[in-house]
This record gives sequence, C-alpha cells and structure tokens, in this order.
Amino acid sequence: MFKTFREDIKAVFARDPAARNKLEVLLFYPGLHALCLHRLAHYLWKHRLLLLSRFVSHTARFLTAIEIHPGAVIGRRFFIDHGSGVVIGETAEIGNDVLIYQGVVLGGTTLEKKKRHPTIGNNVVIGSAAILLGPITVGDGSRIGANSVVVRSVPPGSVVVGVPGRVVGGRQASGMDLEHGQLPDPFSEAVRLILEEQTRLGERLRKLEESCGLTAAADELAEKISEIEKAFTDGEGTQDEGKQ
Repeated sequence: MFKTFREDIKAVFARDPAARNKLEVLLFYPGLHALCLHRLAHYLWKHRLLLLSRFVSHTARFLTAIEIHPGAVIGRRFFIDHGSGVVIGETAEIGNDVLIYQGVVLGGTTLEKKKRHPTIGNNVVIGSAAILLGPITVGDGSRIGANSVVVRSVPPGSVVVGVPGRVVGGRQASGMDLEHGQLPDPFSEAVRLILEEQTRLGERLRKLEESCGLTAAADELAEKISEIEKAFTDGEGTQDEGKQ
C-alpha cells in the first residue's frame, strides 16, 4: 500500500507542472486525497465492510467534491487534476497511468446490477467535463477531448471529440499531453468544405452568366462567406503554429 501511495505522489509531479514539493502535494491536492481515501474504501468494500466503505467514500466526497464509488477498480499512478465534479461509478475499471480532469463522469446506463460503467485502458487522458456512459471500453493510449460524450467503445490509440464522441484520428505523440488546440474538429472541417464548394459553384455560375451575356447579380453573401472562411483559415494557422 505504501509503495502504491508513493507512486501516486510521483504521478502528481509527472503530470502537473504546478506541483513544487511533496508537502504541497500532500496538503493541497484533492485528487490525491480522493484517491487515497478511495483505496481505503475499496479495500473495505472487497472485505465486505460495505457500510464502512461507503462512509469513507462519502467523507472523501464531502472533503474533495470528487465522488468515487468504493466498488470502482483503479490502477496505479492514477491522477485527477483539479478534480471538482468528477464522478466514477461502481463498476468502472481504470487502468494504469490514467489522467483525468475536472468534471469527468464515468456513468452507467442501466438499472440492472451488472457491469454498467466504462472500462478505461492504460495511459488514457480524459479532458475536462467529458462524459463516458455505459459498459464501453476505452483502449490504451487514447485521448478523450473536453466536453465529449462517449457512448461507444474506443479503439486503442484513438482521439475522440464531439457529441456524440467520434474517433477523429490516432495519437501522434506519446505522453500525457492533451493539447485541445491541436485536436481535430470534424464539424468545423465539414462547414469549411461546404463553404469552399459553394464558393466554387458561385464562381462557375458567374462565368456561365457572363458567357451568355447576362448581368450577374451582386452576391450579398460573398463578403460574409469570405469572412467565415478566413476565420477557419486563421484557426488552422494557429493550430499549425502550435505544432511547430
């Protein structure tokens, strides 16, 4: 148990650049407090001391604003950054070296007493306010973008964004980073492609009207479309700069 506790402390330093010394981490990191109390509650839960384990879990919730059911299985070097509003259900299973941010929910979708919460693989990062529902599996090395709602299993090494969550690519780099500015945005890409196609069709129509000797009417939307396209282009430029 003490070895696991030391690993949990080291995980804080490995994943939070704001951590300065062990005393600060021990006193002021609610994610670490919630995890330590959960490990005690889970030990009591496995030994059928259910009421006492729920008391420990409820105390942890009161002190940290993080709710972890004592039945949840959590691996080594797990870190909850900030942590407020995190909810982890009874049958959730979390692997090793997992990082989650505030507001994450690992919830269930059925009232039946069976496996009903997500299983999270190793080296997974889950962004702020992401919601994962049901007995789904998130493969090793995946990243879940902030505010995503995931209701289907995720293959290993995937990047998931959106509502509902969609796999939009694979991880290009190792580590526990979650650069939201570099995550793909399939919705914005779809809008950009539609605007480009509309611009091309408008240009072809204008040339056709001119060849027929017709006077092309002024396009009142052209300027607005141009502004929107520029906004998408500027956003892509910012992402590209962040990758350099």
